[in-house]
Amino acid sequence: MHVVGTAGHVDHGKSTLVEALTGIDPDRLREEKERQMTIVLGFAWLTMPDGELVGIVDVPGHQDFIRNMLSGVGGIDAALLVIAADQGVMPQTSEHLAILDLLQVQGGVIALTKLDLVEDPEWLELVEADVAEQVEGTVLADAPIVPVSAYTGEGLDALVAALAACLREIPPRSDVGRPRLAVDRVFTIAGFGTVVTGTLTGGSLRIGQEVETLPSGRPARVRGLQTHGSKIDEAMPGSRVAINLTGVSKDEVSTGDVITVPGWLRPTMLIDAQLHYLADAGRPLRHNTQVDFFCGAAEIPARVRLLGADTLAPGESGWVQIRLSRPAAVVRGDRFIIRRLSPSATIGGGMILDPAPRRRYRRFRPEVIERLQTLAHGSPEEIVLQALALREPREVRALVSELSLPRQGTIDALQSMVDDGRVLIVDGAVEEGTRLDRPAMDTQYVVSTSGWRQTQRWMYEALAAYHRSYPLRRGMPREELRSRLQEHVRELGGRLFAQIVARTVAEGLVEEDEAFVWAAEHQVQLTPEQQAMVEDLLRTFRATPYTTPSVPECVERLGEELFYALLENGTLVRISPEIVYLAETLREMRERVVDLIRAEGSVTVAQVRDLFGASRKYIVALMEYLDQERVTRRVGDVRVLRDR
Repeated sequence: MHVVGTAGHVDHGKSTLVEALTGIDPDRLREEKERQMTIVLGFAWLTMPDGELVGIVDVPGHQDFIRNMLSGVGGIDAALLVIAADQGVMPQTSEHLAILDLLQVQGGVIALTKLDLVEDPEWLELVEADVAEQVEGTVLADAPIVPVSAYTGEGLDALVAALAACLREIPPRSDVGRPRLAVDRVFTIAGFGTVVTGTLTGGSLRIGQEVETLPSGRPARVRGLQTHGSKIDEAMPGSRVAINLTGVSKDEVSTGDVITVPGWLRPTMLIDAQLHYLADAGRPLRHNTQVDFFCGAAEIPARVRLLGADTLAPGESGWVQIRLSRPAAVVRGDRFIIRRLSPSATIGGGMILDPAPRRRYRRFRPEVIERLQTLAHGSPEEIVLQALALREPREVRALVSELSLPRQGTIDALQSMVDDGRVLIVDGAVEEGTRLDRPAMDTQYVVSTSGWRQTQRWMYEALAAYHRSYPLRRGMPREELRSRLQEHVRELGGRLFAQIVARTVAEGLVEEDEAFVWAAEHQVQLTPEQQAMVEDLLRTFRATPYTTPSVPECVERLGEELFYALLENGTLVRISPEIVYLAETLREMRERVVDLIRAEGSVTVAQVRDLFGASRKYIVALMEYLDQERVTRRVGDVRVLRDR
């Protein structure tokens, strides 16, 4: 799933273009319709040619509402920069472009709107050239420029195709088991209560799940979920989501709050960061300057402490510690924006390196700067995670051999991530506290939390598809499941497959035996009609227990799937390609044959035939079955008991 955000100057046609693409008017307020401008965030969704539903966040373009714009662009995957072809680049165009660049939005498309108002082709060429010059050196430097008209429809198909091509290059949001939803809208619905919306990142959320609202810490529960106007049971990372919450009122949740699962994210008021100060900021940034800090959907007054310089000149970058006036729920790697208070303007932004430093630093300390440089360029844990993400699960020895880190450094990084839950040992205990095991460490398999969730999802989807196709079968043959997983998990040998299944069983998601694996909730249930057919056949078996209907006769009476269901659940036992017995009858026949051999010393086929009054066909199959089961062995023309 992906989310696209609009950007651009006021009255350049962002909302009109969104409505032309989606059929949804993102301006929902009366004032917006009266003034013909977006004031708050608007939302819509677009079905791409490949069937993907893409969320659209429509942001205000007017400078008075830039704060509302910032609350919407934090969770987008790509930008749709809208520039009116009859006007070209305007002040808010440049500011929005700077914000997209500071947030390092992964890509986008530039739409030259109001094409129907441009009569001179040369003017359009001049505007395109100016736009290309403006975006040079930014995240939109390679973005396609597509002229469109929302009124005539010209260029809309090309714009959708360009968006689709852009989104194909952007990987989906990862699931690390730590869902976060930055709240960008709060409202109530009669009969349902509090509803919040935002873009979900970091993990999935399910109906009934316990959550908390940060920074307040108020507990709540997910009562309902919607995405793109449809009810869902589980919301996936990267999707626009509306959450119906119970346990909190509308007044207890605010725009900028974060909805997440309890126990892992702690609000902070002190942040270490790397800051880029915009070249057009106008004047140097001084130590302890007061700013407005934007991250996710939150806006918080703050002060910027410069750690390695007296001032930052426009266009420079530096190490800073940001002191917030109230708590924020942020994590390492989050992007942020700062704005000058007066005159109000975007002046910079960057990346959070440490969301919870232990103390306020003294300035100009070399060890502090060195630490921040290390955090900016990647810790050993991050390097290991990046390598692991390329192919997982992985053997520890394979991971160690391909990294340039010292062996012990890699092992220490792995153990640290095992301890905090970011990495799992596949054959380790499900509960916390598992350690990498010497000397077996090299052959242990490790997997990131997100990689494990994806592996579980692949397994569950394969089992669910099998259960839909064969509802009367107990489970999927183990080797067939391994073959299906090999489409996604490289080098899936028997040892790793057994560990994956065993851990999934321990987590209660699937069940297994020596031959089959099945989803934990799967149960073979016969319809009344099927049950009647089974009872009718079993009456025949009980009426003639030793001369039973043949396999083809059983299949003809029950159908292949129902017949094999009786074999799998142990009601019937097949002893040859043609002959099948009730399990209880076969146990009785075995006991009687054993008793006869003990009394006589040995038996012939004729003696067993006389014992049961069955034809030679049945008795030969029975004795060969007992030989295979190592109950008897053949000596010439007689059978004796096998020595045990």
